[in-house]
Amino acid sequence: MTRMLVTRPEPDAQSSLARLQALGIEAVAAPLMERVAIEVSLPPAHGFAAVVLTSANAVRSLVERGVVGDYAHLPVLAVGDRTARDAQAAGFTKVSSAAGSFGDLVNAISLSGLKGPLFYPTGKHQSADLGKALAPLGVMVATAKIYDMVAVPALPPAILEALADGEIDAALVYSRRTAEIFAQLTQSLERTQRQRLGMLCLSEAVAEPLLEAHFNRISLADRPDEEAMMVLALGFARAQTGP
Repeated sequence: MTRMLVTRPEPDAQSSLARLQALGIEAVAAPLMERVAIEVSLPPAHGFAAVVLTSANAVRSLVERGVVGDYAHLPVLAVGDRTARDAQAAGFTKVSSAAGSFGDLVNAISLSGLKGPLFYPTGKHQSADLGKALAPLGVMVATAKIYDMVAVPALPPAILEALADGEIDAALVYSRRTAEIFAQLTQSLERTQRQRLGMLCLSEAVAEPLLEAHFNRISLADRPDEEAMMVLALGFARAQTGP
């Protein structure tokens, strides 16, 4: 049976494990990052045209701070359907989804006609700069870094051993930073061990650090969401077992 490694942080790792299990795929989780709150003052909601959310972790951090009610009346522009659902569950009432990537979100904001300012609660490490992306459109963005994703210092020894022995066939990688951390924490693997491991990546940008680290058995999801990652995982597993 194909065995896979889930690298995303909790609680999302458990969700992915359950979905893989439902597909008949054995999997184990080794989260490479942990979310830590950043104590920072947040601006009052008055004057903002909308809230922009690019991750479920931003929603969770707002919930934990107990401030959702302060902004719940504002329209929310979410990067994807999962973030949009989490925002609605948290108490935001006017939520729309760009149903895609960061680029899709920027396009949705440009088509919305909103001139800002936009409130953008996000993580310390951003793969793209929303303020810079929207500056040519004349849209002002107030960015508040409300959480940090802290890298784990090492993989569990049992996981590293299983990777070296070929007992894990593939790893699911959802972000570029996760890919960078994974590449760093698996430096002890020989090149042949890296080359035989399937790397199932959310996007081409996620895959780049892995290619640089000589993980060349890489597959990309058709679109940047969990459903596409599950389709990718199932296709990989079926290819392993044959017809």
